[in-house]
Amino acid sequence: MINESLILETINMIKLYNLDIRTVTLALSLRDCISEDVDVVCEKIYNKIIKYARNLVEYANDLENDYSIPIINKRIAVTPISIIGESCKNPDYVKIAKTLDKAAQDVGVNFIGGFSALVEKGFTKGDELLMNSIPEALAVTERLCSSINLASSKAGINMDAVLKMAEIIKKAAELTKDRDGIGAAKLVCFCNSANDNPFMAGAYCGFGEPECALNVGVSGPGVVRAAIESMPQGADMSELANKIKQIAYKITTTGELVGRKLAKRLDIPFGVIDLSLAPTPAEGDSVAGIFQAMGLEHAGAHGTTAALAMLNDAVKKGGIMASSHVGGLSGAFIPVSEDAGMIEAAANGYLTFDKLEAMTSVCSVGLDMIAIPGDTPETTIAGIIADEMAIGMINKKTTAVRIIPVTGKGVGDKVVYGGLLGEAPVMPVNKLSSEKFVCRGGRIPAPIHSLNN
Repeated sequence: MINESLILETINMIKLYNLDIRTVTLALSLRDCISEDVDVVCEKIYNKIIKYARNLVEYANDLENDYSIPIINKRIAVTPISIIGESCKNPDYVKIAKTLDKAAQDVGVNFIGGFSALVEKGFTKGDELLMNSIPEALAVTERLCSSINLASSKAGINMDAVLKMAEIIKKAAELTKDRDGIGAAKLVCFCNSANDNPFMAGAYCGFGEPECALNVGVSGPGVVRAAIESMPQGADMSELANKIKQIAYKITTTGELVGRKLAKRLDIPFGVIDLSLAPTPAEGDSVAGIFQAMGLEHAGAHGTTAALAMLNDAVKKGGIMASSHVGGLSGAFIPVSEDAGMIEAAANGYLTFDKLEAMTSVCSVGLDMIAIPGDTPETTIAGIIADEMAIGMINKKTTAVRIIPVTGKGVGDKVVYGGLLGEAPVMPVNKLSSEKFVCRGGRIPAPIHSLNN
């Protein structure tokens, strides 16, 4: 029997509270594209992406019209490219990057991820070549995204790679200084990166994944906020958590329906549903707004970390009940530039860098889309990355750093990217030196709980 109230509730979620399918991401293995000749590699990569993704955007748009559920981004994630390129006698990672970008453009997707390397325990020659090419690759492409996994709970933290990535981030920002350092906005450093993450800039097709799969990311912070605001004033924390779980269940069910329908049309396996409360700069689509609905004056107030912990946990619990294939990152994101409430909190000084770092111990990712002064030393950036990697390593969770040292700008200035990337104030960082510590190099050993076999 059709339940009219449920239909109306879903319509309200979409029309009034910004419920959407944030991304449908085609994960595609390129392991069969390996060759000694980089030109052959590029040809194979291009042809395979065209073969599998040529109908992705068209079919997604059809489903969007059929179900009246917005599908904001269509994306592709491929095998970490450091592996694909290192067999070449004449490796040219920038050339591969341009090929990926052209293929993405020709099939009409918004982003392509996987210009990546996994170096938590050390570098191969291909890893180093790819990492060195990142600044140029991101400067000469439009849709390409890059990620490097620097640490894991099993391997520890590769401090040589941390310091190297600090240098690469600064160079990526400098090469795109005419666009407020957007190169660095498409580059993320991970601890415990997820093989099936559909969200950029960190998506790639990991080992153990099938030849191809469709991974879906759903988002609805506005829906969660509205649900909390509809509760009685005296509702306690347990009641709040239960309400969030109920809403997360409904959001996940919606994403599962669309994801499975699209996978069937594309004739590929359905992968995972990633229920992540990923905000946008749009009014009412803010994770920070959820904190206010819970009773905090603003994001950054004492209690924000506790509120985020409860939110993240409830989202995961509700999502897992709606699908047997919840994966990716799933939880709550706190990107500064992409959340209207977080932008306001940072601009007013409510939200400090240290508070953001504390919040990353309980959120889904980490320090995300944060603009800092362009003259910040590389060693300070390395210290920031190392701290975040440590939080992920010790807590056995995914953490990340997507930070933008904006060339020519300082505290109080603003960067503007538009679209989902939004805008952000340039935030101050600690002036104390990290140089002697981060320059020791080597590898911070994995914690004792890594010995759990």
